[in-house]
Amino acid sequence: MTISFYELDDTPLGTLTLYFSEKGLCRLAFGTYEERLEKETPWFERYFDNPSFEQINASSSTRSQLEEYFSGERTAFDVPLDLRGTDFQAKVWQALMDVPYGEMTAYKGIAETIASPKAVRAAGGAINKNPIPVIVPCHRVIGSDGSLVGYNGGLSIKKTLLEIEKR
Repeated sequence: MTISFYELDDTPLGTLTLYFSEKGLCRLAFGTYEERLEKETPWFERYFDNPSFEQINASSSTRSQLEEYFSGERTAFDVPLDLRGTDFQAKVWQALMDVPYGEMTAYKGIAETIASPKAVRAAGGAINKNPIPVIVPCHRVIGSDGSLVGYNGGLSIKKTLLEIEKR
């Protein structure tokens, strides 16, 4: 299976690498392809048979929508996604996409949204495994005390994303 990718190197978050399967965007990583290859390969090997990577031209709807989001012109994304994970993770990721732009919720709120109010830790684990941050907005999840906690790209990136959405 060939996975296409391109890098966006001019974002408020630094360089992003976007990966696409034949079905749509399947992963977004913070950093360059070369920087992330070793860390990303096991994920691709888990979800795709014999993945190989091919760099493509960065002109796409996904690129345009991300640029619009970063400039404050877009509040929701409309790109084909190929989310790979468990059924539970899929429910959590859908709940993340239902958190409105500019708003935040706690991990408990996500667990309650998926009708699993006692599964707060499990929901947190699924959020941590989100393969498409920014577009599947896990940055909108905060601690129960309102603090910024746990973001795969680092808390400074989470803070930047939340500031973009405050504009």
